[in-house]
Amino acid sequence: MNILGIDTSCDDTAAAVVRDGRLILANIVRSQLRTHAQYGGVVPEVASRAHLGDIASVVDEALAAAGLALADLDAIGVTRGPGLSGALMVGVSFAKGLAMARDLPLLPVNHLEGHVYSNWLIPPGMEEQPEPRFPVLVLIVSGGHTELLLMHEHCRYERLGGTRDDAAGEAFDKVARRLGLGFPGGPAIQRTAEGFQGTLPRLPRAWLRGTYDFSFSGLKTAVWQLLQEQGGLEHADLTGIAASFQDSVVDVLATKVLAAAQEFGAATVAICGGVAANAALRARVTSDLLVPVYVPPLSLCMDNGAMIAAAAYYRWQHPEEAADDGDPLLAEVEPGLALEAIGHRAGSRK
Repeated sequence: MNILGIDTSCDDTAAAVVRDGRLILANIVRSQLRTHAQYGGVVPEVASRAHLGDIASVVDEALAAAGLALADLDAIGVTRGPGLSGALMVGVSFAKGLAMARDLPLLPVNHLEGHVYSNWLIPPGMEEQPEPRFPVLVLIVSGGHTELLLMHEHCRYERLGGTRDDAAGEAFDKVARRLGLGFPGGPAIQRTAEGFQGTLPRLPRAWLRGTYDFSFSGLKTAVWQLLQEQGGLEHADLTGIAASFQDSVVDVLATKVLAAAQEFGAATVAICGGVAANAALRARVTSDLLVPVYVPPLSLCMDNGAMIAAAAYYRWQHPEEAADDGDPLLAEVEPGLALEAIGHRAGSRK
């Protein structure tokens, strides 16, 4: 089954073709990073206009790379949320038009579930590995989300915890901006931290004991204070501050993943989202856990169409887990689409 996946949730125009939910035939991402870097963050209106100009050619490029025509597709998956409203509308509108014109099933996808299924994908040239075994403990860490889920079966989730304020990726971006390291913050912090040698300056960890929730707003404040104590940008040890900040975030994320995996008897742990590209986080989690750990290749940690196609495939295979939202061709974008909306059986552990 060949599914075209489309994602325009933020600042990447992405389209991909995936076969049977796993094998990537083509995965095209046109980044707007250089455009938004000059502003220190994503400008929604600028992103929407760029998507409008790119979406048709990106889809054409994906089909050409896959060696397929529209007639070879079995369905179209598209992100309907969460994300930027205008950006989402571009992808959803294009997917609706294409589905109607070619009489193809349209499968609206929750962007977060797309990240989950990035761990099922097989990039071209890579050997197939076994699918993650259930139950899977899933950590979603991105610019907009930090969530800990227990995935019981395909498309069935239980929310264990999440961020109470900033997402981990958002904290990376804001700290990097304050330290003058540029945008996006994750890679900038990691590059800067790699050069540190010595004793880390101490920064706090918000453990929120008794929960699997996260909080990074206090850590940001502590970074501001440490920067001032060291004399500001001109005099501070930015390498040490970046390394300590990264260590604090990774410590909390990894410790809670380990505890949850043990408590709930996870057979597999899967990490996904943009922050999953962080080398320190990947190393810490894989070294501490006794069960198999799945982390996507770096290119699949970022937003992409392949993960949307994969999620669409498993939704297609498991319709019993989906809420009845009516005709997909009438589906509206949902910028604030909740994690629980992934499926009607999703729950939250208090």
